[in-house]
Amino acid sequence: MVPWGRSYDEYLAMFSLSPENLGLKILGCGDGPAGFNSILSRRGGAIVSVDPVYAFSSEQIKERIDATFALVLEQTAGNSDEFLWETIPSVEELGRVRMSAMTEFLQDFKQGRAEGRYVAGSLPRLPFRNREFDLVLCSHLNEMLVVLPQAELFSQTG
Repeated sequence: MVPWGRSYDEYLAMFSLSPENLGLKILGCGDGPAGFNSILSRRGGAIVSVDPVYAFSSEQIKERIDATFALVLEQTAGNSDEFLWETIPSVEELGRVRMSAMTEFLQDFKQGRAEGRYVAGSLPRLPFRNREFDLVLCSHLNEMLVVLPQAELFSQTG
């Protein structure tokens, strides 16, 4: 397990989320140790995140973050020409942003899991009813193609 979580602002940009979107009941698939659930929940949003990593304790997840963080940054630096450095200008800043997001997650995880906001699971079989959510977010395109092989893919502009 190599935990690597995105920030709230990265989610907003990556999914082009509008204020209206943030008022919907959201399912985040493969969210990992991201800060989005914690911050959106604190702001009154309705979100459930599902990821296999949530089967572990916050202590176990933190241990893996600590064990893999430097390696992930090293690999990112070695492949920096493959990244768009527009909103996050450097590997160092990426490390700061991602560690902050993962810290946000870790501080919220125990309470959020008890509230049912963090659910251990993975695509394509999820422990939810059909149409339980208004909006599903997943940055892992290959996983979505397994679940929705006939889906028409689109991106929201705005």
